[in-house]
Amino acid sequence: MGRGPSIEGRKNATDAKRGKIFTKIIREISVAARAGGGDPGGNPRLRTAIDKGLSANMSKDVIERAVKKATGELEGVEYEEIRYEGYAPGGVAVIVDCLTDNKVRTVAEVRHAFGKFGGNMGTEGSVAFMFKKLGVLSFAPGADEEKITEAAIEAGADDVVVYPDDGSIDVLTAVDAFAAVKASLEAAGLQADLAEVSYRADNDIAVAGETAQQVAKLLDWLEDLDDVQNVYSNADLGQDAYA
Repeated sequence: MGRGPSIEGRKNATDAKRGKIFTKIIREISVAARAGGGDPGGNPRLRTAIDKGLSANMSKDVIERAVKKATGELEGVEYEEIRYEGYAPGGVAVIVDCLTDNKVRTVAEVRHAFGKFGGNMGTEGSVAFMFKKLGVLSFAPGADEEKITEAAIEAGADDVVVYPDDGSIDVLTAVDAFAAVKASLEAAGLQADLAEVSYRADNDIAVAGETAQQVAKLLDWLEDLDDVQNVYSNADLGQDAYA
């Protein structure tokens, strides 16, 4: 099972792009509320989106306004979910999940990004089969491995992965068990540094040198697009990718 970006790297990216992060979270809250209703108690996707917003220091007023717009209490924009798939240099598989109010604009921007950095867009389903959807609760280096493992097993998590390079820990769950496992860990006093429903590749592809740098640039470019919510890849990038 592939590993997602490091906690530190993702936090730095969040801090650097806080305005864009807020926009993306608001869109996710809107779509989740429109699809499953405005009560987070009965809408796990909305609950996860709200938790993400609170973790990013988004105010409750902003969150409530987004929910009300989605449920029709306030006037708002309707967003459509679209997924694009393709390959980055080196045969790296890439999934790009978007929320947009203009499909023509979005597909043009995503296609431009792939072309700009030596990749190419594929057809629907061309790479998605290489990934699994799952809940991920990530703990930074220094967390209590024994306590996390014991609590995760008790909560019904699928797996606990400890990364030997830095000692960080991922607790992996089925999507429908994510909220319950997260609540159980928090009840045990274990607050994940990052908690989300994500996609992880079954196997990673190691790329190095200029190829790795091109892959990193493509992924960063895609992440920075306003209509893009999440970018997933099976790239195993070393430090030279960001040189």
